[in-house]
Amino acid sequence: MAADEDFPRRRRGWALAAAGMLFVSTDAFFVRLSEVDGWTLAFLMACGSMVTLGAAALRSSSSPSTSRSRIPPAMLLIGVLNAATQVLFITAVTRSEVSNVVVIVAAAPLFASFAAWLLLRERTDTRVLIAIVVTVGGIATVMSGSLGSPTLDGDLLAIGAIGAFATTIVVWRRFPDLDRARTLVMGSALMALGSAPFVDWDAIDSRAVLAGALMGLVFNPTGRMLYSSAPRWAPAAEVAMFAPVETVAATVWVWVAFGEQPPGATVAGGVIVLGALVFATTGRAAQH
Repeated sequence: MAADEDFPRRRRGWALAAAGMLFVSTDAFFVRLSEVDGWTLAFLMACGSMVTLGAAALRSSSSPSTSRSRIPPAMLLIGVLNAATQVLFITAVTRSEVSNVVVIVAAAPLFASFAAWLLLRERTDTRVLIAIVVTVGGIATVMSGSLGSPTLDGDLLAIGAIGAFATTIVVWRRFPDLDRARTLVMGSALMALGSAPFVDWDAIDSRAVLAGALMGLVFNPTGRMLYSSAPRWAPAAEVAMFAPVETVAATVWVWVAFGEQPPGATVAGGVIVLGALVFATTGRAAQH
């Protein structure tokens, strides 16, 4: 009975995770649109998101769950992890095929499940574990197409990004009452400070400003607010299972807009990863 009562909560977490990843999937599109290096776009995006998330933080200032006079260590940790995730992802997209990066990001459940077990002793359903193993095979298929090519360093940066991303999900799960907007705006501020020394100011034109503004003011902060709320309702590994939403959507955005057709190995790996997601989620839903 407890499991039956818990399922609607998990389903809400799934919906938040899916919607969040759909918004975040536009990141790769804006990276390509900007035509600047990763550090420069990270700075522009961070400045924009500080405005949106800062406004949201001010509106939520009446929340009694978090003291305004200090910064909890968990909030600072998430801020650092968020900044690292964004910088690594943006830089990875500038150095590899978008389809490669976002398919690798789809391996987030593997990292999240391990981190949740290690830090929270949170058990993962058997179907999810099977799906995670299958996901590893999909990522290996993608990486096989990059061995010996110039895109390999971008793929490795993407692996670093999903490590930070998955750990962030687990910390959100451990501290569900943290002020979302305040925590996320801290990550944006850290990203702006960290990327500022490396900005190529001469490369910033109207195209880069437009991409950074749309990415920072609207799409990325909206996605992060939605996604960061998901661990309140569902286990970390299940929330991370929706990372493949970005895999499909981001690949479509850049394919349609820029004609960046994914390599055969990436398509094959993506099919494997998405099949694993369907297996994990629809199978559990059928049980209820």
